[in-house]
Amino acid sequence: MTENYRAGIVTCAKEDRISNLPEHLIDSILERVPLEEAVRTSILSKNWRYRWTTMKELVFDQQFSKKFAKNGAFGHNGFIRIVNKVLFFHKGPILKFHVHVPNMFLDNFEEVDQWVLFLSRNGVNELLLNNSNRRSELPSYLFCCLELTKLELHKCCFKPPLEFEGFLNLEKLRLEDIDFGARLCGTKFNLPQLKKLSLLKCTNVYNFNIKATRLQELIVYACHDAMLLRLLDSPCLLLVSIAFEKPIEDFVRVEEMNLATMLSNLSKVEYFYINSYFLKFLIAEKIPKLLPGAISSLKHLWLLDIQLGDLNQLHAVLCFLRNSPNLEKLFVRHFDMDPRVDVGPASDHLESPNCLDSTLDQLKIVEMTCLKGSKPELLFIKLLLAHSPSLQKFTIKPSRASDVQKRYDIAKEVMQFPRASTKAKMFFFDPEP
Repeated sequence: MTENYRAGIVTCAKEDRISNLPEHLIDSILERVPLEEAVRTSILSKNWRYRWTTMKELVFDQQFSKKFAKNGAFGHNGFIRIVNKVLFFHKGPILKFHVHVPNMFLDNFEEVDQWVLFLSRNGVNELLLNNSNRRSELPSYLFCCLELTKLELHKCCFKPPLEFEGFLNLEKLRLEDIDFGARLCGTKFNLPQLKKLSLLKCTNVYNFNIKATRLQELIVYACHDAMLLRLLDSPCLLLVSIAFEKPIEDFVRVEEMNLATMLSNLSKVEYFYINSYFLKFLIAEKIPKLLPGAISSLKHLWLLDIQLGDLNQLHAVLCFLRNSPNLEKLFVRHFDMDPRVDVGPASDHLESPNCLDSTLDQLKIVEMTCLKGSKPELLFIKLLLAHSPSLQKFTIKPSRASDVQKRYDIAKEVMQFPRASTKAKMFFFDPEP
């Protein structure tokens, strides 16, 4: 019995193939399991006791934080104490550090500041600080992490030291619910390698002045005081997404801009997202029929929450189509019109002979969602079908508020519209749940 038991141990030892893998493969395996499970591997054997302490990626995600937040911040198994322990035992560089600070009572964020100090000495490349508490001041040591290539910050005050000039290696920057305050006025940050910038629900954004000549993707949501023309001043921009959360009339600090001035800055843009609130702001002045220069690079256009029954918005949409000769894909999400608004002028314009007066030669894919079957919606579909000789796929998704009979009526009428393309196929889908 004893001999068989020992033989079993020897056999198991011989079959321990994971321990014999190269170091980088073991590290890769550990980084793909939750951090808590990676730490638990220390009980497997002597060889595994400190294996986790050399992991180059530490992720304290939302699932991790929920488990320990119930013990408070500094309890025996409190969230802050657990993170401190992990960092205390860690050895070597930490290239990636993600932490979700749960919503719990904290007098200050000194511990988070100390974490960032530790990271700044260990060559961190990717840092994500997701804060679920009240807005806090950004850890001061963050501006010593000059090797950062990716940075995501949430719910804090951006107050860099006066001598800080920028992150020279940063490629991706995502800032959500950040207050840039008043101290940054006139200060320009150099981000020479930045390729993707996302600004979401930030305040005092007009004070965030950056120089990013390699910027390729710009996403701005609910940042109504952002100096957009300054952000758009990049010759490499390929994707631009700008959306307002509410009408611009509610805001005092607004940059003077219209449709023509904005689009003139997008000489290379291929993907463009815009919503109705921002579009209304751009078309406050007279909408030009033709822009000073065509947007020849634009291939994919998303128009979100657009009201085709609003004549001004319709003119802006047609301006986009008329001045985008290489457009390949169009996505339109329609928004309900106020029943008190007269949609007659928009319908009359769509029925006029020279409504579009150009051919969408490259348009291949169209998707329209949230349709209720109003006259402007149907006439706009008819217009696209008649002016798109290369069209291949046209997808329609009715509004969730429409009943089965209404959806049938929409499909029946659309199927009778003439098509410039013999290859165009119509697809009708039920509303998304």
